[in-house]
Amino acid sequence: MRRLVRPDQIRVFSLVVLLVAFVLFFSAQIPGYLSGRTFVRISTGVAIIAVVAVGQTLVVLTRNIDLSVGSVVGFTAWAVGMALASNKEMAAPLAVLLAIGIGVLSGVVNGLLVAYGRVPAIIVTLGTLAIYRTILVGVANAKTVTIDALPEWMKALPRANLLTMGDLEVRAMVALAVVIVALFQLGLVYLRFGRRLYAIGSNPDAARIAGLPAQRTVFLAYVLCDALAGLAGFMFLARFGTITVVAAQGMELQSVAAVVVGGVNMLGGSGSMVGTLIGATLVETIQQSLIRVPGLSEFWIDALLGLLILLAVASDAIILNRLRKAWLARPTPSGPDGRDDRDTGARVSDSALSASGAPAGGKSS
Repeated sequence: MRRLVRPDQIRVFSLVVLLVAFVLFFSAQIPGYLSGRTFVRISTGVAIIAVVAVGQTLVVLTRNIDLSVGSVVGFTAWAVGMALASNKEMAAPLAVLLAIGIGVLSGVVNGLLVAYGRVPAIIVTLGTLAIYRTILVGVANAKTVTIDALPEWMKALPRANLLTMGDLEVRAMVALAVVIVALFQLGLVYLRFGRRLYAIGSNPDAARIAGLPAQRTVFLAYVLCDALAGLAGFMFLARFGTITVVAAQGMELQSVAAVVVGGVNMLGGSGSMVGTLIGATLVETIQQSLIRVPGLSEFWIDALLGLLILLAVASDAIILNRLRKAWLARPTPSGPDGRDDRDTGARVSDSALSASGAPAGGKSS
């Protein structure tokens, strides 16, 4: 049983229980809450936040953070919208590539400054957050992208369904977000790059001494993070159609809330994309539901997100750390190879070191 149930899995299970509790609470407060329309509204919002949060997870696993993702989403949505408005013949794949390309350029700037310039991530991304938003305001010059100016395929995209059961609809954008979460979760588990993220976040000094390419890995994490933010910008444009200079403002807080609430340690080295998806679902459910609660000001939404972040960090520091220590302290049978099967962090680090070509206990040649 102890091989199957770990402290981090308890965190995921508690999130699911909390999500169900919130749904039941809001269903008692809001008439017609349990409906297909509510599911479509929440799931579509979750899709955008989840894509941004997946990229944020990659960065946080390395003990860094990207606060510029909201500005990247907003700038990409406006830039792609203007490109489509001026050229309605532009194909959908080209528009998606344009959105991802804008994100990649932003990630290159952040990655170079953080990984190779060794500037603290919070300073870099706070600066680029302001810079990208200021560029958007200056370039836009009060021009707004309207849904009427977009091509017909873009107008139809947010209503494209993958599955329909009565009034319950699963939109194509939701399926895309689930696929992205699944692919990156598999990448964290099975790819060398994913194992290096865990190793660098767990102990940066040991990873550097072991010969892991820490700078290159952090740089790639930022490029992927902002590339996903660019893709989320395309999805944001598809969902809302009308884009102003304040588009996606505050999404950096939502992405950080989804990551932290989802169980990713802000000190790096632990977390999963599945937890991030559940965290994004919880954050969007609370946001969309609070808007519909009669007499409740929208200003309380950000306050509640901040409270969720504080509670998640506190529970991870107090409760889950004690559970991990107690779990590791208890005797457990050895694995098939005769090794102790308790310390998952050691196994991740060992596999990451061996993936880099270095021995698990020493320096690489």
